[in-house]
Amino acid sequence: MRLATLRALGAAVMVGAMALPAFAQQPAPAAAATFDAIKARGTLSCGVNTGLAGFAQPDSQGVWRGFDVEYCRALAVALFNDASKVRYVPTTAQNRFTALQSGEIDVLPRNTTATLSRDTSLGLDFPAINFYDGQGFMVKASLGVKSAKELDGATVCVQPGTTTEQNLTDWARANNVKFTPVIIERMEELVSAYVAGRCDAYTTDISGLASTRSAQPKPDDHVILPEVISKEPLGPAVRHGDQRWADLVRWTHNLMLAAEEFGITTANVDKAAADDQRPEVQRMLGKTGGLGAMLGVDNLWAVRVIKATGNYGEIFERHLKPLGIQRGPNAQWTNGGLQYSFPFR
Repeated sequence: MRLATLRALGAAVMVGAMALPAFAQQPAPAAAATFDAIKARGTLSCGVNTGLAGFAQPDSQGVWRGFDVEYCRALAVALFNDASKVRYVPTTAQNRFTALQSGEIDVLPRNTTATLSRDTSLGLDFPAINFYDGQGFMVKASLGVKSAKELDGATVCVQPGTTTEQNLTDWARANNVKFTPVIIERMEELVSAYVAGRCDAYTTDISGLASTRSAQPKPDDHVILPEVISKEPLGPAVRHGDQRWADLVRWTHNLMLAAEEFGITTANVDKAAADDQRPEVQRMLGKTGGLGAMLGVDNLWAVRVIKATGNYGEIFERHLKPLGIQRGPNAQWTNGGLQYSFPFR
């Protein structure tokens, strides 16, 4: 089906800024002091999405919840033994990097793709990949579209300043598909435009599509098409030149993965710390090895983090499984996935 036969295309709808972030910007001069600055301040500043169900969204009481939010909470526990010592800073696709570069936030666990240009020209580091994703398309079931290649002549809702925008253009050119972009910066407004029928399709990461679909009054009215047109390794970002802070972010993710692999959960972590005789578990949970001190935290940091957040699988089950998101590439390596902890030794 060619959607050009369903509607006459008008002029391109261009809403919001089109310019990508300036790649020449560099991290704040005090980047190397982030770890000490957070400790002195007594609060972690964490950049999150403005509202994406399952990943980062305030509930009816204004409490932030979601997969990405758990990483903020885990880091606060590691540093302060208090998951509440986090200031959540909602960021858009356009301003998220400026917020990190300027020092407004300390870490950006905001469904952000690690790319070469972001790693170099933007002056960012991605200490961990906590979610392997890929870009897709969602359409209303009433259109009868079964494949993204049927979107020739369609209008497509997309955020500016994202890898999504470039991926869409590259894929359309490679597949000889013509489209008209509807470009809107804020996700809430973009989703509203799609739901209102201002565009035929909405494109973003598959996880974002699943989140948006689950939030609709009638999820079955929306179909995620089968094509996955990109690789989107998502993870928390920090500033270049800030290795002490990056180490804690990296090993917090590794801790969540290793705890799942070893079967250590919120419910049994105290017993594991006392009784588990496996050498790596003893090192990880602070009984031997002094690994916590190497990260600048105490040796029982891992026990406190797992007690507060659970392991990677528990976090996934709590926030993402209800949206219909399957583990897929985010399964443990022992189950055919890509998630794999570095050794605790």
